[in-house]
Amino acid sequence: MKSRSNWLRGIVIAGLLGSFPLDVGAETARWDIDPDHSAIEFRVTHMVVSKTSGRFLDYHGFVDLDADAKTLKTIEATIKAESINTNQEKRDTHLRNADFLDVKQFPTIMYKMKTYQKEGDTYKVAGNLTLRGVTKEVTLIGTLNGITQDPWGNTRAGFTAEGALNRKDFGMIWNKALDTGGLVVGDEVQIHLDIECIKAKKP
Repeated sequence: MKSRSNWLRGIVIAGLLGSFPLDVGAETARWDIDPDHSAIEFRVTHMVVSKTSGRFLDYHGFVDLDADAKTLKTIEATIKAESINTNQEKRDTHLRNADFLDVKQFPTIMYKMKTYQKEGDTYKVAGNLTLRGVTKEVTLIGTLNGITQDPWGNTRAGFTAEGALNRKDFGMIWNKALDTGGLVVGDEVQIHLDIECIKAKKP
């Protein structure tokens, strides 16, 4: 009787495993940011009535991603602060000085994921942003746009993400009052990321 019970239990367990197959092929791999096909952009209110946008041109980073399960392990990025570009040299020079980024004293900006929540292909990522020597948590809401093969044998993944920060949290307090009311520069900086990554090949 015990033998028959064990036999039935084995059939039930096998049936359950068949209904919920194990993803034995799942693998977390490193995906390096391709800066030639990515953009790190920002927007901030100017003179109350409009927005000024810009981007950083020099950066590197990576994502540890399981492409099958679409789960993340690590996101890290390092940006050279001096590479800020708003298509206006005089403004860029001001943004590089001590009123804003202070690039001579703080040459790099860093972001490192702490935790994330996933719903479908949408990710809510909480990470530490280090800017001007200050580290604060910044949340990004991102989407995995897809994974594809390029004609040269590389596997690529694309992400879009958005977030916001208060520049005063990082010591950037410079401003001027307008005669009509309001300030020259808004406090909130909106962030927009279009990131393309290449899966690192195994040695």
